[in-house]
Amino acid sequence: MLPDLNRLKVFYHVYLLQSMNMAAKDLHLTQPGVSQHIKKLESEIKTSLFIRCHKKIIPTRAADKLFDMVKPFIENLGSAIGNISKPMDHPYGLLRIGAPLEFGKTYFPAICHAFRKKYNQVTFRIRLEEPDQLLDMLNNGLLDFAVLDYFSAKDQFFGRPELYKIEPLAEEIFVLAGSKEYFENKMKKKVSFETLVSMDFITDEHEPVILKHWFWHYFKKSISKFNIIMAIESHQALLNCVRLGMGLAITADHLIWNEIETGKIIPIFPFKEKVINKISFVQLRDKKPTLTEETFQAFFKKQIKTKESLK
Repeated sequence: MLPDLNRLKVFYHVYLLQSMNMAAKDLHLTQPGVSQHIKKLESEIKTSLFIRCHKKIIPTRAADKLFDMVKPFIENLGSAIGNISKPMDHPYGLLRIGAPLEFGKTYFPAICHAFRKKYNQVTFRIRLEEPDQLLDMLNNGLLDFAVLDYFSAKDQFFGRPELYKIEPLAEEIFVLAGSKEYFENKMKKKVSFETLVSMDFITDEHEPVILKHWFWHYFKKSISKFNIIMAIESHQALLNCVRLGMGLAITADHLIWNEIETGKIIPIFPFKEKVINKISFVQLRDKKPTLTEETFQAFFKKQIKTKESLK
């Protein structure tokens, strides 16, 4: 049975403010009344939510978990109720969108800003995560839709593709990149399998999945171990390592387009066929998209097509 929803609302404010007194003021209740709500909620769910320490309260792990569940419900409900009386013939309200980290950082700020110039009643909550995390959030109703990428050479979508509506947005080319100095002095301008597999590599993955895929795509050989001299979570930091001549790394060509054109960074292609990364809008198939979602997706696609960096 669900806990009393009013008590969940009280819990949300107590957790957010880390104070019974401040929550009472926000909710126009007495402090004993708020305390009573929390005690009854703890009794309902049969676990302690706060540790009382003098005049402070400390959330338990159970409280952390409960807040993660309650927060999107209460905040989305508040946003929806605020917009319920508005006309339905133009975009408005909150859009919850997920995207890969580098793609999101590169394109979402400018495109969302341009969209709000036309539709200033739309707000955004953008989550930049790994594809599997975004898919989980989509499945759990925490995102309206996501921008996800996957490799065309695999020709498949992770998870269960029948559950999703997948609409192509753009394609980007994955390249193995190195500095001009590294290419000329360390590699001696050779791009054979024997040369490449013996080089130093930088990766921003826990496991070099994309690097393995790149080698399989060109040489049809499975590499179990690379000489990875640095694993770093930031892709911008990875590119800085490449610029410094530390080694080779996989990146999207549009992120280093200017440096490729000026010859500072060398993209390595053993053969003509490119490694294509498909970028698509993904949403649950059974979910009917809102006017706001449809309008933003159409706007986003148009903006992306004007970006020379993705050509």
